[in-house]
Amino acid sequence: MRARRLGVEGVVEFTPTAFPDERGFFVSPLQESVFVEAVGHALFPVAQASYSVSRRGVVRGVHYTAAPPGMAKYVYCPQGRALDVVVDIRVGSPTFGRWESVELDRRGARALYIPAGVGHLFVALEDDTVMSYLLAGEYVAENEREISPFDPELALPIPEDISPILSKRDREAPSLAQAGEAGLLPEYEWCLAAEKRTGLLGGGERR
Repeated sequence: MRARRLGVEGVVEFTPTAFPDERGFFVSPLQESVFVEAVGHALFPVAQASYSVSRRGVVRGVHYTAAPPGMAKYVYCPQGRALDVVVDIRVGSPTFGRWESVELDRRGARALYIPAGVGHLFVALEDDTVMSYLLAGEYVAENEREISPFDPELALPIPEDISPILSKRDREAPSLAQAGEAGLLPEYEWCLAAEKRTGLLGGGERR
């Protein structure tokens, strides 16, 4: 498995080796030893495992969990194809306001580690796209936050060849600036300290 740090501070992409044969193929999207070496701390205790199924054009995000309590997650795409986008919304972060995108799919089996305070969005590029999440905490509704995926200041790479399908929550989400003015954005220093206290991250995520 190969690990690559992305341009958003703390986010790491993992690319495993697939083992194909006449039956199909076998792949392991998560290996703890590689995770620890790349991220610099132990894998968080998994409190919730979830997955979503989306038709082509579905846009989910930008989602994050209020910090505190914070939320770390590990995501991959075992079926279909998705454009996955991470956005640094942590006030005080050296990469605040920066985003990076990675295409996730079944064959490549790439995965992303997304630390607490980093926003997450994906666009389903095929029908029946499945996104799988390992989460550091269980879903708690009052801790959930969102940023508009169409914030012009962020200029996220939503493909132009799709007709976006969004939830009411995401259609009405504030811009990054509006969330900042309302005091809704995570603080980088708090999130960094929380990452070092692996196992203390709470909250949850619902897609």
